[in-house]
Amino acid sequence: MTTTLRALLSLLGVTILSVSPLAQSPGTSGIASNAEIQKILAERVDTYRQSVGVVVGVIEPSGRRIVTYGRTSANATTPLDGDTLFEIGSMSKVFTSLLLAEAVQRGEVALTDSISKYLPGSVKVPQRGRAITLQDLSTHSSGLPRMPGNMKPRDPENPFADYSVDQLYQFLSTYELTRDVGATYVYSNLGAGLLGHILALRAGMDYEALVKTRITGPLGMPSTAITLTPPLQARLASGHDRTLQPTKNWDLTSLAGAGALRSSANDMLAFLAAEMGYTQSTLAPAMKAMLQPRRPAAGPPGLEVGLAWHLLTANGKTIVWHNGGTGGYRTYFGFDPEARTGVVVLMNASSLAGADDIGRHILDPKNPLLPANSPALVQPRPRTEISLSPTTFDRFVGRYDFSPTAFLTVTRDGDRFMAQLAGQAAAQIYAETEKDFFYKVVDAQLTFETDAEGKVAAVVLHQNGLNPRAVRAN
Repeated sequence: MTTTLRALLSLLGVTILSVSPLAQSPGTSGIASNAEIQKILAERVDTYRQSVGVVVGVIEPSGRRIVTYGRTSANATTPLDGDTLFEIGSMSKVFTSLLLAEAVQRGEVALTDSISKYLPGSVKVPQRGRAITLQDLSTHSSGLPRMPGNMKPRDPENPFADYSVDQLYQFLSTYELTRDVGATYVYSNLGAGLLGHILALRAGMDYEALVKTRITGPLGMPSTAITLTPPLQARLASGHDRTLQPTKNWDLTSLAGAGALRSSANDMLAFLAAEMGYTQSTLAPAMKAMLQPRRPAAGPPGLEVGLAWHLLTANGKTIVWHNGGTGGYRTYFGFDPEARTGVVVLMNASSLAGADDIGRHILDPKNPLLPANSPALVQPRPRTEISLSPTTFDRFVGRYDFSPTAFLTVTRDGDRFMAQLAGQAAAQIYAETEKDFFYKVVDAQLTFETDAEGKVAAVVLHQNGLNPRAVRAN
């Protein structure tokens, strides 16, 4: 499957420039200076309009510092700071796997335990070659798809909110694996969410309570939560879509372990401080166990996965990292264990460019920023929806094959038009013309083609400057 197909659905006015009063100039760590970071952030916000605001946190031998640029929302007057909250998305997976590693240290579970051991007997867990283990979920090698196929959100702007535990169990009981368990790395939000669910069941408390009890409480991270108190809610930066329009926050319930947490740069620096040994913690053995490379990951040469953490060896050093993205936010955090330097990048817009290249460049200047001509830095053009009758849309309903293993299924759910890539959740599409449709959850479009007799014969997916074509199978 192409990178474009995998990417689909994973996910300013006056600016305020500020630097924390406690900010320090870099020591001998080689981390970018405040001025260098500010220049990068200003360019992303003002020139390329990739976010409304950005917060960067740096930790190094000389201390910690916070650099910010932009706003919490288009109309906000309160500047961003190290205590501003963001949805951190898939960075939550590191917390989930830390819960796993810590439960192993406690003797509560083993990495090689079959997941069926902790699920109700009524759930028929799929197998192929062997049983799925807890480690398989943490390393994205379970064979489970990226998203559950029975996920059809009523609200595209908050797609996980109505996905229930019953639906999760129903999917597991009916899904047939398409590859052997443990055979290969395929990133799975479903797998990580299921891991969080299992660990919560084992501990006898909900996922959020488990994170608070075993991670954020011991590490002193009071601003990291799922359910926000009024004071925390007041510090939450508003999320924005790719066109910088306000969008809804995401609520992950049954799959909370995949990406439900909200946090701040200061809290995430506290997490990295424990990871790198700047602060002492009873979590240190579990954190160390997470860094052991477990298998190659999909990506550039030198990329491996431990327990949730990704480890990229390049330019003579290894960077440990994870990123995140929801409908209104993009995030990144990572560290260099040898240099004992770390960075957190939090953005309040779900831009295509995201935060990854910024974080990697700050950690290692040999990692380049996106070039000015990168398609990721281009703002999507506004699109206008037209009214199209459900019966007119029915002519497009069917399956379209990009390849034997990559296909798009087009369906109608009442008056909603839906498209679903294999291994992804279904997403609503909207008519722009009688043959052209667009997604709102990502900057991607579909163009249906007809043959000489006027029958729908194919569809072209437009995304990231690529245009793969799928032939109608039925």
